[in-house]
Amino acid sequence: MKKIVSLILVLALLSLTVACTQYHAQGAGAGGVVGGIAGALLDRKNPWRGGVVGAALGALAGATLTDVSMRASQEAAATGKPVQYVTEDGRGVYRAEPVGYNVQTKCHKVHEIVTENGKVVKDKIKEVCEGEKTEQRY
Repeated sequence: MKKIVSLILVLALLSLTVACTQYHAQGAGAGGVVGGIAGALLDRKNPWRGGVVGAALGALAGATLTDVSMRASQEAAATGKPVQYVTEDGRGVYRAEPVGYNVQTKCHKVHEIVTENGKVVKDKIKEVCEGEKTEQRY
């Protein structure tokens, strides 16, 4: 019975990755690794269980943070105005500010700042490019 439930859980989690972009997968992977290590260290009775639960929760958190980052940076680039998201408890703040635009590459530069409890966790400049897809169709 445990094997069937485990298999169903794994298949359900894998089916969620179909809708993920490359960036979501990277965020989920990083979150899964960190969560898995933390879970294994915290669950002293059964480190495997802690690792699996921690990896699943970390992957979900990593993909969610990546999604917030992508949406806010795209919104800041499109509107030309700063965008800010704050967690419900007010401890986490994500801010994206447009910095500039390169006409040749059609890319906007966005300054991302993530703070947690008033401390800067992430501070980087990201490029958001306008995509043009060209296909040869008959």
